[in-house]
Amino acid sequence: MLRKLCLLFLMMIGGVAVSKAQLVKEFRSAEKEGFDMVALEFTTYKSVTQLRRTRSSDPVNIHGHLDKMNIIPVFSKNISNRVLQTSLIHKNVESENLGKSITSKLFSGSSDDFDHSWDVGLNTNYLYHLDFNLGMGKADFDLSSLTINQLKVKSASADVTIHYSNDSPNQVQMDTLLVILNMGTVKIDKANFTNAKKMIFEVNYGKIDLSFSEGMPNASHVIAAVGAGSLHLHLPSDSFPIKIKMRTTAMCKTSLPKYLKTLEKGIYVTKGYDANDPRLMELIIDVGVGSLIVE
Repeated sequence: MLRKLCLLFLMMIGGVAVSKAQLVKEFRSAEKEGFDMVALEFTTYKSVTQLRRTRSSDPVNIHGHLDKMNIIPVFSKNISNRVLQTSLIHKNVESENLGKSITSKLFSGSSDDFDHSWDVGLNTNYLYHLDFNLGMGKADFDLSSLTINQLKVKSASADVTIHYSNDSPNQVQMDTLLVILNMGTVKIDKANFTNAKKMIFEVNYGKIDLSFSEGMPNASHVIAAVGAGSLHLHLPSDSFPIKIKMRTTAMCKTSLPKYLKTLEKGIYVTKGYDANDPRLMELIIDVGVGSLIVE
């Protein structure tokens, strides 16, 4: 009898282990010649995603830990017009479990609540054009030492962090940095390191934390908009040329530093402002309901 109980117990443990088992998948492009830029389209529906420099010589190296159920990732690559086109599409082909509440999906508290995790490795020797569609989840983009022409991130509900773990900024002028979320948090650290002409950050419900350690090396336009939530803008020294246009409502609490000068209603400039400065950074800040802090 005791043996039977022990055997049953072991079978139960084994069943739990199988149910929580994950599938490890790896995708890479090994091409080294015939292209001048690498374009990566990455789509996933419920995951934790990390992007950073890799020591691998491959232009793209993607490593995934995936829930054994419900997974069909499709990876493709080809060279066209001197561009290495790479794509990883990971979509949910089964219907969502109706027993799970919507709120439990949207307000997941930890990475364990997401089904999959992805590590995206890029090489320092290539120029990249990146397009991420995250569905729901979390994302951490460490752009240190990478050469990025464009980075676009879109998600229904996610926390997105973009930063530089060391002082190694973008070696080219980025055309566009864009993050659009329906719900979630956007955190951009050392935004000046992106060397981006255009930065667009939009969150319907949530928070934007945008920080500049120094001024931009070239002229740039920045849009940061929050429908309901908070926006925290950390500016560099007021010796840099900066112009800020603010759009707020009576339902937005606003805090501005004293060093900003009023150019006209709703428009502020720093001490170093010069309309003809080739490094001029122009910002449009828009908050509907919530709070706006500039420092």
